[in-house]
Amino acid sequence: MHTVVSEHVFPFLRTVGGDESTYAHHMKDARFTIPTPALLANVVDLLDQIAMEDRDTKDDLYEYMLGKIATAGQNGQFRTPRHIIRLMVEMVQPEPKDIVCDPACGTCGFLVAVGEYLRQHHPGMFRDPKLLKHFHHGLFHGFDFDNTMLRIGSMNMLLHGVENPEIVYRDSLSQDHAKEDEKYTLVLANPPFAGSLDYENTAKDLLQVVKTKKTELLFLALFLRLLKHGGRAAVIVPDGVLFGSSKAHKTLRRTLIEDQKLDAVISLPSGVFRPYAGVSTAILLFAKTNSVGTDHVWFYNCEADGWSLDDKRTPLLSEDKLGPAPKTALDAKEHSKNNLPDILARWQQRDNQEHKHPRTAQSFCVPKGDLVAEDYDLSLNRFQEVVHIEVTPRAPRELLADLSKIEAEIQQGLKNLEEMLG
Repeated sequence: MHTVVSEHVFPFLRTVGGDESTYAHHMKDARFTIPTPALLANVVDLLDQIAMEDRDTKDDLYEYMLGKIATAGQNGQFRTPRHIIRLMVEMVQPEPKDIVCDPACGTCGFLVAVGEYLRQHHPGMFRDPKLLKHFHHGLFHGFDFDNTMLRIGSMNMLLHGVENPEIVYRDSLSQDHAKEDEKYTLVLANPPFAGSLDYENTAKDLLQVVKTKKTELLFLALFLRLLKHGGRAAVIVPDGVLFGSSKAHKTLRRTLIEDQKLDAVISLPSGVFRPYAGVSTAILLFAKTNSVGTDHVWFYNCEADGWSLDDKRTPLLSEDKLGPAPKTALDAKEHSKNNLPDILARWQQRDNQEHKHPRTAQSFCVPKGDLVAEDYDLSLNRFQEVVHIEVTPRAPRELLADLSKIEAEIQQGLKNLEEMLG
């Protein structure tokens, strides 16, 4: 077995998809490093105990590998929870003809989730030759500047049944985007943020959109560059993007609201990315229109995602009640532990019932005029109203009178009991 794997399987892996495929390119330097037959046998025996019928199991294996290969702080990589990815994919509802891009793809979690969504909701596309070819050769695009991540991401896509995705080496913020402008219909991403680049190392076409060194703002400018007219995006940003007071922050928010169509701002709990990071984040959903601006923005205050918000991130509910589309419906108490199904349900009513919600509710809509009046501030706290219940303190004499009344009633009850027994 050791001979077969080292001398036949690994050379074969370097040619999957053809010599010109991105997969073959990333695997060309892959080496078999298990030194002895006995150790390989142990590895095989351990893997044999894992049920591989579910595609997500393979995804979990790769998430485990990522945890061993990269920790927070190395190249800005940290794991995006799969239930958050699924929520974002469910909200944008990918179509078979979409062209999807993640400019900071890492292990390709977003791209894998899009593929699984299409398999579940559009099974007919795999019987259409044109759509099948598009699925394997034109639908998925991912960029990263870490060769290890590119290799892992490429294999992750292959294990999930995508033959030749375009997973390529690219420094998304530094390289010119002339060939990528308006190429994609859907962008899904959780890009690195809280970093900065020198102006000299930043792509000039991005600086034309927003002059800044902050990576989170540059990535938003990049998303607008990459999207086709009518394209849509669901991306994770740090809270600072929503309320930052610099000229670059305000310019970008104004662009999203006035020149594009900002659909939603979903505030996430601050512990979602633990143990990697404790930063507060939000999901932005928007469409590129270049003309028609925003009518209103839907806000949702997500307080729980189904897992504890400490470093352990343990599930708070049974598996059938986790994620954005649980197998079992949640009651009110369970909703307080997992808001994701409610986000999805209310999102689908954003143009109807959601307009009737007061701003004291967990979700509500804010018209464009109010956003402009607040200088394009998008922080939830700016618009959400908190109900204050005032309790008027009672005078000591009133409290003593009530206590005397209660005491008299107790004495009368004891007297009645004595007479009954007497």
